[in-house]
Amino acid sequence: MTETPAKQRLHVLQAIEDGWNAFARAPWPLVLFTLLAGSVWILFQIIVRGAHALANDSVPIAYFLVVAIGSTVISLWGIMGLIRGAWKSLNGAKPSFSDLVRWDGNAAGRLFINQIVLAIIVAIIVLVLRWLTNEFFAASTFAGFIPLITGMVIFIYLSVNQKLLPAIALLQTGNPVENIQKGQKIIDATWWWMLLLLIVNTIILTVGIILNGVGLLVASPVVICISLAAYRQLFGTDDQTGFLNS
Repeated sequence: MTETPAKQRLHVLQAIEDGWNAFARAPWPLVLFTLLAGSVWILFQIIVRGAHALANDSVPIAYFLVVAIGSTVISLWGIMGLIRGAWKSLNGAKPSFSDLVRWDGNAAGRLFINQIVLAIIVAIIVLVLRWLTNEFFAASTFAGFIPLITGMVIFIYLSVNQKLLPAIALLQTGNPVENIQKGQKIIDATWWWMLLLLIVNTIILTVGIILNGVGLLVASPVVICISLAAYRQLFGTDDQTGFLNS
């Protein structure tokens, strides 16, 4: 069993190199799966919206539920497939297309619950900061900006130290709170380097969007590969849940 590295600094350039090499090892399965997942998501939206328009439903509760559930399932499937394929490529193997499209209900549940818990934590922080903003603005216009600035700092902080939460949820055991704490504990020790990696990933995705969106077919799996290479540096290569073989 591979032990989790303790307080290891993230080597950004190494993560980028390893991630790119992993993508280059199996570009077509990763790109085609990204295209498939995106196409399924778009087709689902078209079908549901068309059905809603034909039904002329004045109370679109069912519509919103179907959209939310369907979009969530497709997103979970896409994330799991890319992570499984990228991980196998980082191991030196060439993932097959069947590796990427395979559904794992248990893994999807873990990923969903972890993301929901993080979203609840963020929502609580937002509500508290919103209340503080109103109170501070009532006292002084200048003071009202203090909670806003604090909120921006907290958002950036969480975006960085929870960047690897999907991989943690899929590959490690532990409840959602423990997984969130793992991200905080390990990544805080190398927070600035993880921020740099987040900036690099954002630039890659932005370039993909600029290229008429088609570039996202390459940019998305490249970013996943780079992020997983960073995860392996900080958390090790052990698959504690059996996700890769499920």
